[in-house]
Amino acid sequence: MTPEKGIGAEATATPIAATSAPTASSRGSLRGRGSRPAGRGARPPRERGEFDSVTIDVRRVARVMAGGRRFNFSLVVVIGDKKGRVGVGLGKGVDTALAIDKATRDAKKHLFTVARTRSGSIPHEVMAKYASSTVEIIPSEGRGLVAGTAVRTVLDLAGVTDVVTKIHSRSKNKLTIARATIDALKQLRTA
Repeated sequence: MTPEKGIGAEATATPIAATSAPTASSRGSLRGRGSRPAGRGARPPRERGEFDSVTIDVRRVARVMAGGRRFNFSLVVVIGDKKGRVGVGLGKGVDTALAIDKATRDAKKHLFTVARTRSGSIPHEVMAKYASSTVEIIPSEGRGLVAGTAVRTVLDLAGVTDVVTKIHSRSKNKLTIARATIDALKQLRTA
């Protein structure tokens, strides 16, 4: 085949391999920096933390300013290692990622160890009130974890099993329910 006469005849006659673009390794040498050391730019793989975390409540809150409303996020996070340590934290921020970081830091500050039996239950019955929420936790061998809403999350991350719980208030606020559960667990004493 012969190249057609016209506008693009010269472009089709030149071989493509003759014009090569600079490669990624030669770009650095063009700038005078050379190649980067392996340790400086490479990130180690992220380790999985020792705590599991669960976000139990997300609220978008607004405050009225001169130009209109400003929105923030308020999050409640529960962290625990399922071996007896658990904590609840509250974080507020402009976006959810910032609020999650703040809530996780707050929960780590409020970590404590739950007194458990060898089977993973609790030693005795406890009841606690926080704000308008009242929570009762009763040991019950062989029943598993019978709980709802935020109580279940807190007890699960604390590693507590074989208990029955009851929320004795009409409040649906997950933060106050979680904090009432934490207060109840802090009352536990080993025999």
